[in-house]
Amino acid sequence: MEERATGIVLRTRLLTESSLIVNWLTPEFGRIAMVAKGARRPKSALRGKVDLFYTAEFTFARSRRSDLHNLREVNLLKTRDALRRDLGYLNQAAYCARLIEQTTESETPLPEIYELFVSCLDALPKRPANPITVLAFEVKMLAELGLSPQEGKTAAIAERLTSLEWQAIGGLTLAETELRELRQFLHGFLIYHLGKIPPNRAAALNG
Repeated sequence: MEERATGIVLRTRLLTESSLIVNWLTPEFGRIAMVAKGARRPKSALRGKVDLFYTAEFTFARSRRSDLHNLREVNLLKTRDALRRDLGYLNQAAYCARLIEQTTESETPLPEIYELFVSCLDALPKRPANPITVLAFEVKMLAELGLSPQEGKTAAIAERLTSLEWQAIGGLTLAETELRELRQFLHGFLIYHLGKIPPNRAAALNG
């Protein structure tokens, strides 16, 4: 029996010369991994439809033996080409994806985090890559995980970022000292609660 979902491609990797493993983020199934058999073949119906940060409707058949399911059909909805034309955008989107992978369990519904990621990806190319976007994503993710900072001046800035929409965040101006303190604070906070953070954080914050 085939199932249907809408999701964003978080990551892809080679499985064979012609096939890919595609990791999706969906609202209803959370993070879910699939084999896209033959997706790299020139005449494959999947070719060109499963790339980083694409949004698509898709069908899949569940595997009875593993958590790696079989991708059947893909109806591409959005490609987000702008993210691949700017290294700053790509670094920031990739870091946010890795943070989601590190902090969530697979095949667990994640509607709020899905919506957060969608809104972040759509906001990124609307202005030059800025570290405040990454810091805002971190604090919003922490809020979804129930791990918001509670005390101090930096925590107050984090709380403000949590409540603001992306459009307002893009126009927000923080003093260099505030930005540096927030960056360092969140680095330590994430390590304390998560054990480690994705290694590409520095690249994402440096634009």
